[in-house]
Amino acid sequence: MKEKKYDYKELDVYKESKRLVAMVYALLKKFPKEEQYALCDQLRRAVISVPSNVAEGLGRYSAKEQVHFIEIAYGSLREVDCQLEIACDLNYISDDDIREVQSQIARTGALLSGVRSWRMEEKTPNR
Repeated sequence: MKEKKYDYKELDVYKESKRLVAMVYALLKKFPKEEQYALCDQLRRAVISVPSNVAEGLGRYSAKEQVHFIEIAYGSLREVDCQLEIACDLNYISDDDIREVQSQIARTGALLSGVRSWRMEEKTPNR
């Protein structure tokens, strides 16, 4: 029987972070043209960083490195949340738009925290 290889693509945290990317990209279409190379560009970079760091981190061998990349992904997630609040304050997106995306941000953040805890357990020596 062939052993199944571990794959980050099967994890909910990766799937949900990619769902967040799609949601943010859809919202970016509502932004004014003058924001295409400012706030839009920064949001694209930040939101893409979340699944990218999950993939890179979980591709590392040490739990310490994995936690490091998960923490970077979480920081990028917070950045997305902040930038979307700014976009809402500037009336680029509606309150309804941001509520839906913030729900996805919360879901993704909870999953990132879970992965971080899971990897921290492996990093911590047995007592």
